[in-house]
Amino acid sequence: MSTLTSLFRYVLLFAVSSEFLAVILALMVFYVYKHRSHAIGSRLRPDLKQPKGVFPILGHLPLLASVPSSGLYQFFEKQYNELGPVWTITLPIFGRIIQIDSAENVEHVLKTNSYNFEKGGAFKGILQDLLGTEGMNLNEGEKWRFVRSLTSRVFNTKAYREYTSDIFVTESRKVINYLDKASSQGTVVDFQALMLYFTLDCLGSTLFGETFGCLENIEHGVAFGVSLDELLETCTKRLINPLWKIQERMTSVDKKVKHDRQSLRNHVLEIIEKRRKDGNHAHRKDFLQFFLDSEDNKSQPLSDDLLIDNMLTFTTAGRDTTAHALTWMFYLIYRDDSDESIRATLVREVDDVLGGSIPTHETLKNLKFAEACFYEALRIFPPVPRNLRYCVKEDILPDGTKVYAGEWVAWSSYVMGRSESVWGPDAKEFRPSRWINSVKPSLGKFNSFGLGPRACPGQHHATIQVLTVIGMILQHFDVKLEEPSKVPTYATSLAFPMVDGLKIRVSRRQL
Repeated sequence: MSTLTSLFRYVLLFAVSSEFLAVILALMVFYVYKHRSHAIGSRLRPDLKQPKGVFPILGHLPLLASVPSSGLYQFFEKQYNELGPVWTITLPIFGRIIQIDSAENVEHVLKTNSYNFEKGGAFKGILQDLLGTEGMNLNEGEKWRFVRSLTSRVFNTKAYREYTSDIFVTESRKVINYLDKASSQGTVVDFQALMLYFTLDCLGSTLFGETFGCLENIEHGVAFGVSLDELLETCTKRLINPLWKIQERMTSVDKKVKHDRQSLRNHVLEIIEKRRKDGNHAHRKDFLQFFLDSEDNKSQPLSDDLLIDNMLTFTTAGRDTTAHALTWMFYLIYRDDSDESIRATLVREVDDVLGGSIPTHETLKNLKFAEACFYEALRIFPPVPRNLRYCVKEDILPDGTKVYAGEWVAWSSYVMGRSESVWGPDAKEFRPSRWINSVKPSLGKFNSFGLGPRACPGQHHATIQVLTVIGMILQHFDVKLEEPSKVPTYATSLAFPMVDGLKIRVSRRQL
């Protein structure tokens, strides 16, 4: 009897277990079938085109993982050419991303209905260690409007414009001194690294009233710049890795993030505390002083977190974008297959306008061709090659594409800048003349500085900075690329750096 009882229990347990396993297996099959053409966490969208290579549950994650980092934007360009301006991918956790590479769609998202498209919680989480929680770039609503208002007032102040113009000249002189030494010694210069030092020192003075000392310590770098580079690299990797939180904990990257984050914040906080301790600052015209003299909506001094987060936001936004734009511009002008007449026109304009003198805010306005070269470089190699927004409420784009709440829209300035349907048959040519005496392109078409309420408030500031250093370099030196036939490899980043920098040689001009 006991044997029969044991056998009965065994059979019953086996039946229950088998039934349980069958249910689990059935659920798994159902779930895989349900998500056979899109990632978990996204809805089925048969109305949208998508690249081949989608995996059940994982969506397009394996496909993106197979694309080399140095070919990511060519991948997006390939999809644009094959699928058109609107197509989609899905990623686990992140959800659906709809690519919307047309001027009309971009203008709708950034201007016409901008308040329906936010940065999104996932995007904020990726950048929060770098930009904090109170920074202008990661906030919406009243927080964003308050800081945006303060920022716009600073940039529109005549005293600040004059102050920054003097700083750009001062830091450009240091660049000239470094290049003069390189010319005398016949050494190769990494122009990208030099421009990163230049822009960071300019930001140190314009934001904090004191330089970081990069141009005085080029051979060894400075701790602030190193921490900023490392944290930027980590945040960049997060953008293409939906499982970054798990991976960082498993590899101890999170400890390095905490160290770099604290290093940056402590540096800024020390400057703030020193400024408060020193007392009278009526003579100061930098960004930090303007913020310290301001009050919040409750008539209270601005908090340390708000000050730190926004100073780091402005530093991050202003350093890499401008430095990389300058680097790509010099590559386009001096590479082997560039039009020599562009170089000649640029140098001639610098000589005619500046006449060997130090640039001023007024004389720089007449460097029209230099400005055209800068904007043309931004068109072909935009400092932020891809961007995205989170849809809050269901919306319909100008071309009829439906976007559901919770989905993302993305656009690539890199892809649009190379599109013949956007820029014409010469879209891939470096042709600064397209910016001279012609109708300005719509901001949806040329969106390197953004548009709408969140357009970059520092566009004029960045342009003057670029024209200052260009003018001073070209007055003194002839420039040659060390490898003029080499096409630089770019790195996947929040900005658009060259992997190996841009090696140049300079020689004193024979005037």
